[in-house]
Amino acid sequence: MTRTALVVGASGIVGSATAQLLGEQGWSVHGLARRPQALDGVAPVAADLQDAAATRAALAALNPDAVFITTWLRQDSEAENIRVNSAMVRNLLDGLPKPTGPRHVALVTGLKHYLGPFESYAKGTLPQTPFREEQPRLDVDNFYYAQEDEVFAAAARDGFTWSVHRPHSVIGKAVGNAMNMGTTLAVYASLCRETGRPFAFPGSAAQWNGLTDMTDAKLLAQQLLWAATTPAAANEAFNIVNGDVFRWSWMWGRIAAWFGLEPAPFDGVVRPLEVQMADDAALWRTIAEREGLAEPDLARLASPWHTDADLGRPIEVVTDMSKSRRLGFTGYQPTEDAFFALFAQLRAERLIP
Repeated sequence: MTRTALVVGASGIVGSATAQLLGEQGWSVHGLARRPQALDGVAPVAADLQDAAATRAALAALNPDAVFITTWLRQDSEAENIRVNSAMVRNLLDGLPKPTGPRHVALVTGLKHYLGPFESYAKGTLPQTPFREEQPRLDVDNFYYAQEDEVFAAAARDGFTWSVHRPHSVIGKAVGNAMNMGTTLAVYASLCRETGRPFAFPGSAAQWNGLTDMTDAKLLAQQLLWAATTPAAANEAFNIVNGDVFRWSWMWGRIAAWFGLEPAPFDGVVRPLEVQMADDAALWRTIAEREGLAEPDLARLASPWHTDADLGRPIEVVTDMSKSRRLGFTGYQPTEDAFFALFAQLRAERLIP
C-alpha cells in the first residue's frame, strides 16, 4: 500500500527537499503551508498553524503515516518564539485525527539546541564540541526545546513514534526562506562581481580558522525518511551534517572561484553582510531586470542576518554523527559539492545571473 506523508513547510528549503524525496520513493505527499506553492507530486494543504480550529479543519481528512515538521516563524523575542512556535506544533498535532495505525512524527530543529537561541547565540557556557545528542539542554529558554516538548507530549497521548533532527546551517534552494546561507552567499558574490567590490569574508577569525560543518537539505531529507522507516531510530534525536569538515579559509576561495572572483585577503575584521548589503536592494532589482531574473526582491533571496550569526560565531562548531551511523544511516555529502550544485541550480532557474 502507498504510504502517506504530511510535510509541514513544504515550500521551504528542508520541506521541499523532503517532499521531493518522498515522491521519488513512491509516497503520497501532502504539503502544508499558509500559502502552498505548486510543487510537482505534492497535494497542497492550506492552513495557518497559529489557528487551531482552521488547522483541525484542514487536516480532518488526513491520516498520514509520517509527519515531517520543517517550519517555524521568527518572532521579535525568544519568549514570543516559544509562544508562537510551540503553539504551531501543538495545533498541528492536536489537529490531526488520532492515528489508526503506526505513525511517525519527525521534527527538524538545529544546532541552536547546543548553541542557544538568537538572543544568547553562542554566548555563555556552551557544551564541548563536537556536539553530541546526549548533551543536556542549556539552562536557557529555547523555542527548540518547547517544540520538542509538544512532540513528546502528543506522542505520549496518541501513541506515535518521533524523531528530532538537528542540522547545522542548511544548504538548499527556497525563495523567501529566513535562514538561507547558500543563496545569500550566491547573491553576495553576484553583487561583488557586478560592482567590483571585494569578496570579503564577513565573519570572525574563529570561523575563518576553525573547523566547521554544514548540512545539505537533500541529505537531511534522506535522514528524515530513514528515521521514519527504521524501527531502531524511533524516539531518538539525531544530529545531521554532511560528514566532512572544512575551514572557511579554504571554502571561501572555492566559492570565489566558482563565481570567477578573487577572494579578498582576510584581516580579522568582522564585516557583516547585513551592513555590506544594506543598500543593495535597488541594485539587485536593476540586475534582475537586465538579466531577466525570476526574483527581483533581494529580501526574498538573501538572509544576511542569519548568515552573519553563523559566520560570526566566536567558537569552532563541529557535530558528531556517531549515533545515527551506529544505527545504519551512512549518508554523506561533500559540502563544496552541495554549494556548487545549489549555485548551478540558482543560475539555471534564473535566480542569480
